[in-house]
Formats: sequence, structure tokens, C-alpha cells
Amino acid sequence: MGIIAWIIIGLLAGAIAKALMPGKDPGGIVITMLIGIAGGLLGGWLGKVIFGVDSIDGFFHLSTWIAAIAGSVILLALYRLITGNRRSHRHA
Repeated sequence: MGIIAWIIIGLLAGAIAKALMPGKDPGGIVITMLIGIAGGLLGGWLGKVIFGVDSIDGFFHLSTWIAAIAGSVILLALYRLITGNRRSHRHA
């Protein structure tokens, strides 16, 4: 798959991750889109390393989407943990 396909998958995976984990995130939609793109790449890499599968077979393969969404959810959760701690210290 080309870089444009990964960007599109990442954007959609970020939106799906946000729908699965609703809540207020600092940074808005731009940060969510970047997390989605990075999460797609992370998910593809984790699929290869942990399960030994090639999760980047193609744009319309289910394994590609599952890996991208899982990676996006992981990164969104980490982002919330990191920024949540920072925000709570500022208001204290």
C-alpha cells in the first residue's frame, strides 16, 4: 500500500478510535488525525511483531483495518494518560 492509503486508513482509524473512546481530548481534531495515522502504522507493526502476520495486505483487508484501529486506540489511550496528568497539575 502507498503512503496515501496509509494516511486515509489512519484518518479513518483515528475517527473510529475516537468514537470507541469518546471524551474531551486536548488538541482537537488535528491531534486525533495524527494519532490515527501513527496508530495505523503502530498497529501494522505490532501485528507483524507479535502475531507474525502481514497486517498490511491491502486497503480493503479486514486485518489492515483491525490493526490500524487497535493501534489508534492504544495511542489515544496513551495520549490521554500523558496529557491528563499534565492538565491536572496545571490546575492544582
